Amino acid sequence: MTDVVHSILAFNAGRDPERLQRKYAAMRRDPFTFLRGSCHLFYARLPSAKTLSKAPPTWICGDLHLENFGSYKGDNRLVYFDLNDFDEAALAPCSWELLRLLVSVRIGAHSLQLRSTQAEVLCRHFLDAYTAALHSGKARWVERDTAAGMVGELLDELRGRLRPAFLDSRSERKGKRRTLRTDGKHALPASREQRERVTALIEQVAAREDDPRFYRVLDVARRIAGTGSLGVDRYVILVQGKGSPDANYLLDLKQALPSSLAPRLQLEQPRWRNEAERVVSVQRRMQAVSQAFLQAVEMDGHAYVLRGLQPTEDRVALADWNGKLERLEGVLQTMGQLVAWAQLRSSGRQGSASADELIAFGSKRRWPQRLLELAAESAQQVRRDWKVYAKAYDQGAFKL
Repeated sequence: MTDVVHSILAFNAGRDPERLQRKYAAMRRDPFTFLRGSCHLFYARLPSAKTLSKAPPTWICGDLHLENFGSYKGDNRLVYFDLNDFDEAALAPCSWELLRLLVSVRIGAHSLQLRSTQAEVLCRHFLDAYTAALHSGKARWVERDTAAGMVGELLDELRGRLRPAFLDSRSERKGKRRTLRTDGKHALPASREQRERVTALIEQVAAREDDPRFYRVLDVARRIAGTGSLGVDRYVILVQGKGSPDANYLLDLKQALPSSLAPRLQLEQPRWRNEAERVVSVQRRMQAVSQAFLQAVEMDGHAYVLRGLQPTEDRVALADWNGKLERLEGVLQTMGQLVAWAQLRSSGRQGSASADELIAFGSKRRWPQRLLELAAESAQQVRRDWKVYAKAYDQGAFKL
């Protein structure tokens, strides 16, 4: 029997206390945030079922849930909507990824004011879209000109985003100079030692680039973002970009830790140079177009992932479904397609199933229903674990 309190404390040991306390408080708020913040516990609770263990092996992001899809600017400067968090990426049965997404729909139903029957409908739409896209055998992608519904609305909104306005939301401008806004919402102050370490790293990165001046560091702060990764060493970096003050760029630097799936993995994993290489390699092969500035780097002997900063606002506002279930159905259909396309795109790579094997899997009829049943069972387990966590939190077990 897994001890919920001990498991969470042990998994998060050594993280930055200030940001970790924010994570614990967020997880107390509701079961969905708890699910997001306890990926390792989800896999520790993974049911023993052939539907999960016998599914074809694929590359998975590992932490698939409703909030881990979003828009981003690719390295070709175009905007895409895709899976966007690969910290837990691993080679695993494809059904693991599907189960976590389905559980997130059931757990998130309450905050979206959905009835259980409506959540069930959304789960079926996701699986129907996934199996159809898998059976087609062709990997596609979602961009502004092809997106529809709520995803299309998100990408249309980004069309009008101006860099100065985005910079103003994260930094303070004084004349032609900007400094990061450390308001405790998106960022916290970095120490002088942290600033110096990060600046030295970016100078190393710049030395390999065609335009080193682009990467001249103007400011560094500790970044607050996500739920599961809160407390992990992470920074937002303001760089010169194409010129001050309104053509500066923001970069995200996050330490890469071992995947929380590792204790449950039975498939042989590649021997990565470090954890950042794992994250970046899987992200590049699963996304249609890589995120801007994405690369694996090392700082003081630790692995980090460097990429363009992706605002948390660049996600579909699911709460704005306005009582029209078909709006959410469209989003879940898109998500199902994206997962299938990512698995097809990365098929046949370092142990993952071939495209033909995935096409055959998409044609089978029995496993989707069984997976829906497992998702209902797992969702109940998540709710029970959250109640245990909430009680322990209220009693001070997670006070730092």
